[in-house]
Amino acid sequence: MIGIIAGSGYYELPGLLQRNDETINTEYGEATVSTGIWDNVAVAFVARHGGDHSIPPNAINYRANIRALADLGVRSVFAVNVVGSLVLERGPGSLFILDDFIEFTQGRQCTFFDRPGEVTHTDMTSIYDRDLRQILIRSAEAEEQEVTESATYVCVNGPRFETPAEIRMFAQLGAQVVGMTGYPEVALAREAGLRYASVAVVSNLAAGMTNDVIEEKEIWEALEATKDPVFRILKRSVQLCAADEC
Repeated sequence: MIGIIAGSGYYELPGLLQRNDETINTEYGEATVSTGIWDNVAVAFVARHGGDHSIPPNAINYRANIRALADLGVRSVFAVNVVGSLVLERGPGSLFILDDFIEFTQGRQCTFFDRPGEVTHTDMTSIYDRDLRQILIRSAEAEEQEVTESATYVCVNGPRFETPAEIRMFAQLGAQVVGMTGYPEVALAREAGLRYASVAVVSNLAAGMTNDVIEEKEIWEALEATKDPVFRILKRSVQLCAADEC
């Protein structure tokens, strides 16, 4: 079974057959997962913010979501992260394949190894799985969608947007995109032994990149325009992953 996790604007998989919406109890709390068959492949889908976008990024139970997928037998996860772009030429609708992250969150439950006697240090050198990243890149090429094949993601707490000063700092640190949901999800997946890769979908240029303010209406319009191509990339990626038994 292959896992898919998606965020703002991506609340269900189109064409998911034999759909079964489950509330899975884990030792870290409840997770809502939709399982089914997507183009002849068994998948488990998690909408991070809930089906009605009611869960803010700082309140998502990332541990429960990852543990639920692992308990269902998922081995590989394709994620979608909605981001602001720090690259002026890569505005709304652009796609990045992530290969590193920087964390600026506070107070999140960010590890499975937080009990006394469980001191475990997890390697993060190649945190986004190289083979899954290549599958996403190949799928984008097959669907004739342009992607930037390497990007560092900086994760902030939200739900507020960043300030122009913060964006300038993140750019100096080497980030290309900024979002609110990529961490600790990717690190927890590594701790749980799941392979993980993500496509970042640009909803807006980050604060201060232009003189414009960030309007939520324009963000939702940009996300709506990306849904079809991103779902095509995901579907092809799931097919390739299943064929490779990844």
